[in-house]
Amino acid sequence: MSTAFFIPTVNLMGAGCLTEAADAIKGHGFKKALIVTDKILSQIGMVKQVADLLAERNVESVVFDGTQPNPTINNVEAGLELLKAGGCDFVISLGGGSPHDCAKGIALVAANGGKIADYEGVDRSAKPQLPLVAINTTAGTASEMTRFCIITDEARHIKMAIVDKHTTPLMSVNDPELMLAKPASLTAATGMDALTHAIEAYVSTAATPITDAVAIKAIELIQANLRTAVKDGQNLEAREQMAYAQFMAGMAFNNASLGYVHAMAHQLGGFYDLPHGVCNAVLLPHVQRYNAQVCPERLTDVAKAMGVNVEGLSAEQGAAAAIEAIQALSRDVGIPAGLEQLGAKKEDIPVLADNALKDACGFTNPKQATHEEISGIFAAAF
Repeated sequence: MSTAFFIPTVNLMGAGCLTEAADAIKGHGFKKALIVTDKILSQIGMVKQVADLLAERNVESVVFDGTQPNPTINNVEAGLELLKAGGCDFVISLGGGSPHDCAKGIALVAANGGKIADYEGVDRSAKPQLPLVAINTTAGTASEMTRFCIITDEARHIKMAIVDKHTTPLMSVNDPELMLAKPASLTAATGMDALTHAIEAYVSTAATPITDAVAIKAIELIQANLRTAVKDGQNLEAREQMAYAQFMAGMAFNNASLGYVHAMAHQLGGFYDLPHGVCNAVLLPHVQRYNAQVCPERLTDVAKAMGVNVEGLSAEQGAAAAIEAIQALSRDVGIPAGLEQLGAKKEDIPVLADNALKDACGFTNPKQATHEEISGIFAAAF
């Protein structure tokens, strides 16, 4: 059986690499960028920093800073209008997963026409998106290097999953200097998002030796550095190690796909407009408890990567230890204990479970669940 491995052509890592990215943009001959970001990054001057670097290299830019935390169809359409009006020939996404996903939606429709909803599903586009340079400012989603684009359909109250090789950015940029001083809550949520990516990829039925290697290393780095990054937001070493961790977790799930944690978290985000990383963190141990029925050996590997001494443990004991380690990390970085604390309602479980099963059709969970089982996992997470 053959496999494909998707990743941007160029991936810049390390402190100060933003300047290298600006040089590379000039080298491509681009003339005018649409910078897709959010209002917070505009307010703190980070957008101006990027725009100034471009201007020094005779590259113009216009800014769309209307991206919402869960980017919507309306966000994509508004950004697309600005791109067309400005005559932009490429797109820069600046931020975390929300600006990256919004920018992918804009760039994809700019090149292929139609509406972003036309591309829901797997590889629905005919040609590559407008060139996209993704500059990351958080360590979690890995959207700066994946072919996944998640856009909220406001009318249906769901998150559309667009998985398309044509949404892979031309270049990703992970400069940890841009991640310093991010709030502890955001650091925790994005870090646990990365952990979820790595674990879901490792237990995936589409896992390969390549995805296994980067998933396990990502778990090790997150275990070793997330607590420090949350406690001391100015710790450049912890930030850089988390940047590498989330990137490797992205390499893993971009090619081995995801599972029920994400299928379920997408429904919570679309239904209640909740932060994606926090939803993942709350659901992760409960879904892995379900997965432990069929892949306890794999979860034992996860436990070992999280620093647990698994010598002498059975596979079932190792899986239980992995779940305990996940929960301990969540507690230590301040993740809420359950969905009720996030404002979710138990009476919504039937529709959440129904939508999660539909979303999960494109994912690769190790055990296929029934509606009743997904409902049970949701209930346990309360």
